[in-house]
Amino acid sequence: MNSQQAAPHTRSADDRYLAVTHEVTNQPPALENYNLYLQDQALQQGVAREGGGWAHEELVQFGALAGRAETIDLGFKANEHKPVFHTHDRYGHRIDEVEFHPAYHQLMKISMEHGLHSSPWTHPGPGANVARAAKYFMHSQVEAAHGCPITMTFAAIPSIRRQPELAAQWEAKILANSYDPRNVPDGEKQSVTIGMAMTEKQGGSDVRANSTRAYPLGQGGPGQAYELVGHKWFVSAPMCDAFLVLAQAPGGLSCFLMPRWRPDGSKNPWQIQRLKHKMGNVANASSEAELRGALAWMIGEEGRGVPTIIEMVAMTRFDCMIGSSGGLRQAAAQALHHCRHRSAFGARLSEQPLMQNVLADLALESEAAMTLTLRVARALDQQDDEHERLLTRLATPVGKYWICKRTPNHAYEAMECIGGSGVMENCIMPRLYREAPVNAIWEGSGNVQCLDTLRALQKSPDALAAFFAELERARGADNRFDRFVSELKTDFGNSQDLQYRARNLVDRLALSLQGALLLQHSDAAVADAFCASRLEQPGGLNYGNLPRGVDVQAIIQRATPVVD
Repeated sequence: MNSQQAAPHTRSADDRYLAVTHEVTNQPPALENYNLYLQDQALQQGVAREGGGWAHEELVQFGALAGRAETIDLGFKANEHKPVFHTHDRYGHRIDEVEFHPAYHQLMKISMEHGLHSSPWTHPGPGANVARAAKYFMHSQVEAAHGCPITMTFAAIPSIRRQPELAAQWEAKILANSYDPRNVPDGEKQSVTIGMAMTEKQGGSDVRANSTRAYPLGQGGPGQAYELVGHKWFVSAPMCDAFLVLAQAPGGLSCFLMPRWRPDGSKNPWQIQRLKHKMGNVANASSEAELRGALAWMIGEEGRGVPTIIEMVAMTRFDCMIGSSGGLRQAAAQALHHCRHRSAFGARLSEQPLMQNVLADLALESEAAMTLTLRVARALDQQDDEHERLLTRLATPVGKYWICKRTPNHAYEAMECIGGSGVMENCIMPRLYREAPVNAIWEGSGNVQCLDTLRALQKSPDALAAFFAELERARGADNRFDRFVSELKTDFGNSQDLQYRARNLVDRLALSLQGALLLQHSDAAVADAFCASRLEQPGGLNYGNLPRGVDVQAIIQRATPVVD
């Protein structure tokens, strides 16, 4: 043996332990297999308060379903596998079919079988919209994108009912609690979904600039058949069975119901050009389409398309409030759960003062959004009451603007609480972050909501009085709140440059209503922190900037899901 050759290494009995590099410790368990309803004190209290207490057991069961690991996994799979567009089948027939991952269809099935698209219409009454909002709030935490066709199907009913003969033909299938994703004529289905197609390249939100034309096939008018020629720039959920469409009839911009298929079973000639490549909302397909003589029936009066479809838009805006509130809750829940289990620098993260400031602030934002949303849901359940009707008209654009606007930075802050693992795609946080801007832009962006608020004040001056009457119920509970509302009233008394000041005014309308509701109904620590950070402290709208004296531990304990 060469003296310079190393002797072979022989492993001792203990060498096998060298293959074990480390033990995984100080990592939180996955936030799964928990009940989204029972682990949310504020949601339970809000549902009971706003008239949905009768649905408690139903919501407990749905909360358990939404929290199952298998259900949560559906959200991941539906977003990992993007929808795929097929123009033709293998024989060359035009089919305009979007293929979704089975997880997407399973999420749709869960939503429709539990009436997220139908229950307030099929079973109206006290708490109907409240109970439905609670389900939607929980299910959007699992996966938000599939909520788009659910929302549009739900919201289409008021507009379709404007044309009784069309409602008689379509409503039962729209409201059926089942899901049929097949690309076949609606006559072969027991349940259908409804979409809408309003915007065009040249106008966007300015739908009165639409160029799509509607040509009557006979005498024309409400309920009559037309053929539509033109394009639509943004058609989400293009596999819906029919769409509410705006087009220029001889008498002006009008609303139409356009099915995927003609009554004779032939394909209606509207064609998908491509799917949008979106930053978020990935599981839901959005498309561009051209209408090449597509058959459709007029809904409502000719030339009154916007007032006809606006009822649908108002309901979709409310669902944006629910969806964004759900996103706020899930982001806060993820951060709270992580910090409850994770330690750093010798202490549990949730016990460290600076992190407590951030976590309590995230929880505060989430509860304020959900509380406002459920209050609007109760108002929708009581539209025969003049106060509730007027409050709905103002609180919907105000709430849609504010809640959706607050969501993106909230998602980022929650992601930062989790740290590097929160940026990884096998964590839900990247999806929540990408989803966060969507509701703020869709169904009318921030400026559109502010202008709609001013329009509501102009058309219904009593709406502002109703809004301040709602705030009056909390007067005297907190001096900071009283001063805030007094200054807001003063500023509304000045009618100069209202449009320029609209965002500032709408910000404060939202904060004042959230404050009023929390002062009346929430935990004292939550209400005090809200008034201190949102109504009094300058710059207090930056997360993690709660002032001294706030009971952050009580707020964190109230909001944290306990999953070990």
